[in-house]
Amino acid sequence: MPRPTKGPRLGGSAQHERHLLANLATQLIVHESIKTTEARARRLRPYVEKLITKGKRGDLHARRTVLKKVTDKYAVYRLFEELAPQFEGREGGYTRIIKTTPRKGDNAPMAVISLVLEPVARKEVVDDAIATAKKAAQKAVADEDKAAKKAETEKDDKAEEKADKAEKAEYAGAVRLEEGSTDAPDDAHLVKGNEDSMKYHVPGSRWYDATVAEVWFASAEEAEAAGFAPAGGAAAQKVEK
Repeated sequence: MPRPTKGPRLGGSAQHERHLLANLATQLIVHESIKTTEARARRLRPYVEKLITKGKRGDLHARRTVLKKVTDKYAVYRLFEELAPQFEGREGGYTRIIKTTPRKGDNAPMAVISLVLEPVARKEVVDDAIATAKKAAQKAVADEDKAAKKAETEKDDKAEEKADKAEKAEYAGAVRLEEGSTDAPDDAHLVKGNEDSMKYHVPGSRWYDATVAEVWFASAEEAEAAGFAPAGGAAAQKVEK
């Protein structure tokens, strides 16, 4: 028994359907694009794509197989000699269907089925394009990270500079020694200020000789204005005259 086709039958009989598909395929091969109902276009697509596969094969057996279905000699010649070379490199997907406005009268859904004759991009070209896009994306990310790090570094530098300025302003009038010392830098600055404890020591006080000072003030008032507290309390810090 012949195998029944899938989907609803086109026409009144199987023979009518075969002739209908053969005529549609002939017109599509000759004109490269035809307008028909959507149902016929969907049934025609696998039918004509099998013929195109035979045409790409190009041998005598394939030509005779196509002639059993498409009897128009010009259509067969055009399929094997003109269209088949244009499908080289394309593995399937030889046709496209585009829906159009319904037909006037019975409002049947219409569609345009056409051959896809655009050249296929070579795999090497596609790979190169993908690799280029990846490199561009990676470069953009790297540039963004670099810009973010630069902005963060500049921000830290500005904050550090601001802190240095504030510190200098805070210790205005005092002498600051980075490593600290037990000896006064000059005769005008004799009050010791220790930054670790934030205490100040006046000459003659209990811990004055043993204290390593980073900041030297001219008076206890300047030390208190800078935020330093008297070591052991105000009574323990009496300036000797």
